[in-house]
Amino acid sequence: MSELPALGSVLVVGTGLMGTSVALALRGHGVEVHLTDRDPAVAEMAAAFGAGIVAGPDTPPADLAVIGAPPAAVPTVLADLQRRGAARAYTDLASTKSGLQRALESAGADATTFVGGHPLAGSERSGPTAARGDLFEGRPWVLTPSTDSAPEAVAAVRELIRLCRANAVVMDPEAHDRAVALVSHAPQVLASLVGARLVDAPEDAVQLAGQGVRDVTRIAASDPALWTEILGGNATAVADVLDGVARDLEAVRSALRAGDVSPVTAALQAGNAGRARLPGKHGGEPAKYTWVPVLVPDRPRELARLMTDVGDADFNIEDLEIEHSPGQPVGLARIAVRPDRAEPLVAELRSRGWTVHW
Repeated sequence: MSELPALGSVLVVGTGLMGTSVALALRGHGVEVHLTDRDPAVAEMAAAFGAGIVAGPDTPPADLAVIGAPPAAVPTVLADLQRRGAARAYTDLASTKSGLQRALESAGADATTFVGGHPLAGSERSGPTAARGDLFEGRPWVLTPSTDSAPEAVAAVRELIRLCRANAVVMDPEAHDRAVALVSHAPQVLASLVGARLVDAPEDAVQLAGQGVRDVTRIAASDPALWTEILGGNATAVADVLDGVARDLEAVRSALRAGDVSPVTAALQAGNAGRARLPGKHGGEPAKYTWVPVLVPDRPRELARLMTDVGDADFNIEDLEIEHSPGQPVGLARIAVRPDRAEPLVAELRSRGWTVHW
């Protein structure tokens, strides 16, 4: 693989959550970042957030341009940037890939300086103020270079991924789209459908909601317009996944109607097995942690005090969940630690006055 000198300058086109997060990660490494967006006010907001400086007519060509536009707009945006000589290499952040290469030629874009990309990270929140410089850390970042992609362009995008502390994964565009349909796009549909069940639910039922339904519906808060375009661009692959879900759901529904729980048990066991295959912290092997539940008074700075006490006692928090108790002046913080550290943490927290349910 051809080596490319460290990226000195990057142009980020589209300063939403993903583009601004890329910019923040690069700024953390001293890269000169220029920002542009179809809405100048959004680019200005990203700049005020510390993501870089707004690009102007005299901005020199960048080493790399990162296109954070919606999937359907990428080919046109790319062709326009190339005509203006905006950068020496180009990549995108769009979540669908199989139709992109075909669309490049129609848009008049040059495939040799372009390498398709998709970081598998995000949030239910949107816009530059939701961005984080560590958003991609330890996450897969798929590359879909074509046979036309120049080695220098591939090397530039690999350098981008390294600076964002993500893990580069090279995939065929069609394989990528099938994979994200399974792990991202279909789950978005299912979360939204569960959330939709709450729209007309009685208020007293909604008030009983606990952490389970909150977890399942978290991504249902995502931008409908953005997801409509993403799902439309990967429609066949998503429909294939939903076909399988529909078959399983019908089997469970029929079993429940008939009072036969054995198919239900099998479905729950399959869910356990599938969940266990998901990567663990920083994309590594799944790890088993012990959860330590701590009552936290619903007052300012109490959660910060808990985190400080855990850190001062030299315990590493592997994960954290917070549950709120409806109508109660307390919440429940569940702290994940290595199993051998759980009992010492419980003792330490109790010695510092915390109520630990252990």
